[in-house]
Amino acid sequence: MSQQLKVYPATPNQGTIDRFMNYELVFYTRTSGCPFVTLAKRVLNDYGVSYHEIFINDDDTARSRVLEWTGFLSVPTIVVAEAGEVLPITIPEPLPRGASPRGIDRGYMITEPGSEELLYFLLRHKFIAEIVRD
Repeated sequence: MSQQLKVYPATPNQGTIDRFMNYELVFYTRTSGCPFVTLAKRVLNDYGVSYHEIFINDDDTARSRVLEWTGFLSVPTIVVAEAGEVLPITIPEPLPRGASPRGIDRGYMITEPGSEELLYFLLRHKFIAEIVRD
């Protein structure tokens, strides 16, 4: 029987509330279908993690950002930003030219993650409290 993942929303203690209460996820995506986008949205929605969605095909500035950050028009590119902002808290160093950004946790950014990679990214940034396997 396959294992089921359950993720519960974070309930940070007072020490982490001050740091994380003003952070949010920004989800750079496209309007056309993509399996990585579908997977990431399923994980986020299944476990109640809210996010701000930006469509790079409708926003030239966002498109340029994703291209600069990843070297490609890779979606989803998910960043941890200050509340109300759209840039990652810290802009990561550029990847080597031609290197794939897929699944690489770059601090406050992850691009094209698999479900496990995304869950651990969310856990590390306190958007979820734990990953529970049945």
